[in-house]
Amino acid sequence: MSEIYAVRTNQKLNFARLHIKALVQAQEAPQWSQNPRIESYHESVLFFLASGYAALLREIAENYNLTPTGIHCHADLLEQMEATGQESPEVRELEQLESDRNSWLHKMLQAYRSCWEVAGGSVKVTAAGSSVSEIHVLQVNPDHAEDAEVLKEYNHWLQAFRELLERLRANMQEW
Repeated sequence: MSEIYAVRTNQKLNFARLHIKALVQAQEAPQWSQNPRIESYHESVLFFLASGYAALLREIAENYNLTPTGIHCHADLLEQMEATGQESPEVRELEQLESDRNSWLHKMLQAYRSCWEVAGGSVKVTAAGSSVSEIHVLQVNPDHAEDAEVLKEYNHWLQAFRELLERLRANMQEW
């Protein structure tokens, strides 16, 4: 097994860490382009976290001798697992995290999807499953009042992702 997707997962999480660090620097260094820089780092952190998740799905597929290039989302991985008659505790755990509106993974993926949507004016947190990051990204011109909370959320998601990754990899090595 080449483990190319494991390397890719690690790389994406490292990129997310670097962009979180750059986000902190952008928040601390006032200049004329501060707000656009902050907004760009918000989206880049989400991009790298979501890309890390996509790489993790392919890493799991590779570990189970599936076709990683055919994996674009959790449903694709589940479909290949079912087609080959395999079961995976990793896939089940990810499915639970994705479907739980209060989980860090669900919120992170929803915030990433928000990068592709546009909403005018200020958006308030109304749904119990919404994250500060998701609301912040949805705003076209946010006032950056929640920057500290968004940063805290990103750090939490990155840490939770690393813990998940460590646990899943340890489990996959047992098999």
